[in-house]
Amino acid sequence: MVLAFTAVQPVTTEAAAEPTVSCDPRRYRAQAWWGERLLAETDEALRAREPGQLPVLYFPRAALRVGLPLGAGAAVTCPVKGEAVQWDLEGTVRRVAAGWHDQASDAEVDGVGAAWSFTAPAPGLEWLAGLVAFDHDRVRVELIDGPWPGSTGSAVTIKTFPNWGDAADLIDVMDVRPDGERRYVSTALADPRRPVVEGSQMLGQAIVAAGRHAPGRRAVSAHMVFHRGADARLPLEFDLEEVSSGRTFTTLVVHVSQDGRRRASGTLLLDATAPDLIRHADTPPPTAGPLDCQPEDMAVTGRDIRMAAGAYSDDPHAPVGPPVIDTWVRFRDVPDDPYLHAGLLAQFTGHVSIAAALRPHAGVGQAEAHRTLSMGISAIAISLHGDVRADEWMRYHHRSTFAGAGMTHSVCAVYAETGALLASFSVDAMVRGFGAGRSGDGRTAM
Repeated sequence: MVLAFTAVQPVTTEAAAEPTVSCDPRRYRAQAWWGERLLAETDEALRAREPGQLPVLYFPRAALRVGLPLGAGAAVTCPVKGEAVQWDLEGTVRRVAAGWHDQASDAEVDGVGAAWSFTAPAPGLEWLAGLVAFDHDRVRVELIDGPWPGSTGSAVTIKTFPNWGDAADLIDVMDVRPDGERRYVSTALADPRRPVVEGSQMLGQAIVAAGRHAPGRRAVSAHMVFHRGADARLPLEFDLEEVSSGRTFTTLVVHVSQDGRRRASGTLLLDATAPDLIRHADTPPPTAGPLDCQPEDMAVTGRDIRMAAGAYSDDPHAPVGPPVIDTWVRFRDVPDDPYLHAGLLAQFTGHVSIAAALRPHAGVGQAEAHRTLSMGISAIAISLHGDVRADEWMRYHHRSTFAGAGMTHSVCAVYAETGALLASFSVDAMVRGFGAGRSGDGRTAM
C-alpha cells in the first residue's frame, strides 16, 4: 500500500499542526490503468511528497473516466493527511515489473483499497480535497513525456510513476552552489527505494563546480574515484584545491564529502582552449538513429533515453551479445550554461557500462545488483573534446574491454547526432558476489 490508513478516528492536533506534505503540478499528461482499462487521464495532476515516502500522484475528480469500476467506499483515516474514503477496484489484473527499481514479478493483484480521496484533509492540506489517488503498487500510473519541441509523435515516451523526478530536478542537483572559498554544495533529491548517489553524478557536479571556479575555461579532462557511498537524501560538499593556474591551464583537486566523511576524490584540468592546429577524430560505428531505437525508462521525465538494437536489459535471462551498447540521450530545457551541459553529459557516463560488461554472460543481469551481486562504479575518467549541447541528441557508445577478478573496464565515446566526437571516457566498475550465504540490502548496498 502507498498510504497507511487506519479505521476512522479524529486527526490529532500534533499530526495536523505542521503539515509535512508538499505538492507541485506535473507538466506531463498522467494516466492511471487497471490492467488494460484507463481509469483516469489528466494534464493537471499534482505530485504529493512526504518525507521518507514515495511520492503520490493525485488526479482531479473530473479526470476519472465514466464507468470507473469502483466498489463501495470505506471511511478511513491517514494519520498525516486526514479523513478519506477508500474504494476497491473490481476484479484482478496481471501485475508485472513496470519501471525503475520495480522488482514485482508477473502475478495477479486485487484492487482492494486501491483508490482513495480525502473528504476532510488535515489543516494545511485543503488542496487534497476533490482529488483522487491510486495505489501505484497495483494500478499502473504513467506520465506521457512528449512530444519534444520540434518533434513528432515518435518522440513521445512513457515514464512509470513514481519516478525519481524531472530533468529540471536533475539540473537543480547538478547546479552546485558556492558555499565559501573554493567550496560548493549541492541540493539533494532521493528516491526512498534506493537513496544512493550515483558516482557519475558526483563527477558531473565536480565539472560544474570547476567551471564556476574558473569561468571562461573549459573542463577538458576529469578523473574521479568513488571510495565510499553517498546518501542521496543529504547535500554533497565539493572542496576544490587549486594546484596550478596559468595563462592556459587550471589544475584542480576535488574532494567530495558528506556528513564529515569523504566520498570521492578526483582531479580536473581546465583549458583556455586554442584554435585548431591539427584535428582528427574517430568516426562512430553505424547504428540506428535515436527515434528508431527503443525508449528506456530510467525514472526521469524530460530526459529521453533510447537503446539501440535491444541491447540493454536488466534481465539475467536476456539473450547474450557482444559487450557493446549504444545509447541516445537528450535533456529538455537545459539552461544556456556550458558547465551544466558538460556536467549532464558526464552524469550519464555511469549508467550503462556495467550492462555492456554483463551482456556476453548468460545468467547474470543488473536486476541482481545490490541484492545477490555487488555492483557499482569505482572510477571514471573523461576527456571533453569541445562544447556540448545536452539538449541535443548525444550517442554514448559503450564497449566493455575486460571483465574478471571482480572488476570490469569499459572504453566509451560520446558522439553528436552529426557524428562529431564530443567526449571519450573510461569506466572501472565492481561486479562480484557478496559471498556464501550473504545478500545485500537493495536500498543501500553496493
